[in-house]
Amino acid sequence: MMSGQQPIFVMKEDTERESGKDAQKNNIAAAKAIADTVRTTLGPKGMDKMLVDSLGDVVITNDGVSILNEIDIEHPAAKMLVEVAETQEEECGDGTTSAVIVSGELLKKAEDRIDQLHPSTIANGYRIASEKASEILEDLKIEIDPEDKNELQDIASTAMTGKNVEVNKEQLAEIAVHAVHHITEKTEDGYVVDTDNIKVEKQPGASVDSTEMVDGVILDKERLHDNMPNDIEDAKIALLNSALEVKETEIDASIEITDPDQLEKFVNKEEESLKTMVQQIKDAGANVLLCQKGIDDLAQHYLAKEGIFAIRRVKKSDMKKLAKATGGSIVNNLEDLSSEDLGTAKRVHERLVSGDRMTFVEGTEEAKAVSLLLRGGTEHVVDELERAVEDAVKVVSVAIEDGAVLPGGGATEIELSNRLAEMSGSIEGREQIAFEDFANSLEIIPRTISENAGLDGIDVLMNLNTSHEKEDKKVYGVNVEDGEEPEDMLEKGIIEPYRVKNQAIKSATEAANMILRIDDVVASKGGDEGGGGGPPAGGPGAGGMPPGM
Repeated sequence: MMSGQQPIFVMKEDTERESGKDAQKNNIAAAKAIADTVRTTLGPKGMDKMLVDSLGDVVITNDGVSILNEIDIEHPAAKMLVEVAETQEEECGDGTTSAVIVSGELLKKAEDRIDQLHPSTIANGYRIASEKASEILEDLKIEIDPEDKNELQDIASTAMTGKNVEVNKEQLAEIAVHAVHHITEKTEDGYVVDTDNIKVEKQPGASVDSTEMVDGVILDKERLHDNMPNDIEDAKIALLNSALEVKETEIDASIEITDPDQLEKFVNKEEESLKTMVQQIKDAGANVLLCQKGIDDLAQHYLAKEGIFAIRRVKKSDMKKLAKATGGSIVNNLEDLSSEDLGTAKRVHERLVSGDRMTFVEGTEEAKAVSLLLRGGTEHVVDELERAVEDAVKVVSVAIEDGAVLPGGGATEIELSNRLAEMSGSIEGREQIAFEDFANSLEIIPRTISENAGLDGIDVLMNLNTSHEKEDKKVYGVNVEDGEEPEDMLEKGIIEPYRVKNQAIKSATEAANMILRIDDVVASKGGDEGGGGGPPAGGPGAGGMPPGM
């Protein structure tokens, strides 16, 4: 700046800025704090977190993405790790905690190197290592038969290990596999599983082992009229997306009635109109009506007289599931309803579940939509059960689509770490240092699993390395029971989908690299609190400048 010149304010006065090493170390510290938050939840002996929001609502869970979503996170770099967990959850259903922990460990290693190596060099080394890791995982993966229910149940059980519902994991794993098999579709390109076709209904008031799967759809609705039958065998189901009510005109109009006879005719006409609608449903052969919109009280009476079971205001998402489950078509205009549009089910009945009436549409032929009724002693138990079952369903679907798995219990990470360490000598330039750090970072998974089980992480890692390097036991992982000799994870049934491991490493690397490459953080605080209305930056009085300068 030349002598005598005033400083130029480019940003608002209340803007905060960090740059260079300070910004990098601050971002890394925030990301490490997030990783440390979820680290104690990893593995079969992981602990739970109790999260209380501003309204006093309590969530008790050890699900990584649920914890991070419940925490009110302010720091922008920390939010990036939350995104890692969300991506992992969306793509794979499991491995959220692992992805965050690996990302945090990569940043921790980078923090120690940042004074020696340029962040871009570290990020490039991590990227190369991640690509090599994907190649090694491709070589390590074990092909499975998507029809083998035992292997799929092992995958589901592994996903639920360490959660509150672990004591019932065998029964829940069987239910999850059964549900996924129902909705799996085989195409020319392989298997396709749309988990949106599995409907989950929660109802506290019974033990977890009362959880069941229905080969159809459960609706949290009751029949509209007490005179309607509450149990219909061999149901013919009409799915209607229009109201059973007298239509209102689209224009504002008033009718002037001067004679009582005219009023009676008017009312009779409305009744006839509703009667005609009900008759059309009966003529189509339907004995069950599931309507997305409203049903007039008088129409309910006529439906009950005809012995038709009816429900109104069914959610759009449920209507789609009903169409898939029953084979029926959703009809938008009652005039177009015919017997060909009807869906079928062996039974439609109303059931009392913990004081609430629910409708079960079950026994559908080759149902491509099913429902899970989750039970538990309290609301918190049922919520955690839902998270566990959703994870199990997702990992089973991923395993079916990919047809490949990897051993769990830290076995894959140790083998990956050792192979990458062997390859590091072939990496040219300073990226080799970051490459080695990446290999070492993967040891954080088996180490954390063992530490959360109360074992000595260093001893466990030494035993695992010996098994993998000298004894060629590639599928041996952490023995959380006594910590002595590593165990064969395949024999123990501790297996995870290939996609879970691959996606976790990719996501963790991308997040770590993105945070590493940030060297400037500019944060605007927004408006003054309490409407102070201070001077704008650079305006009169800003930064102690005299007016007019």
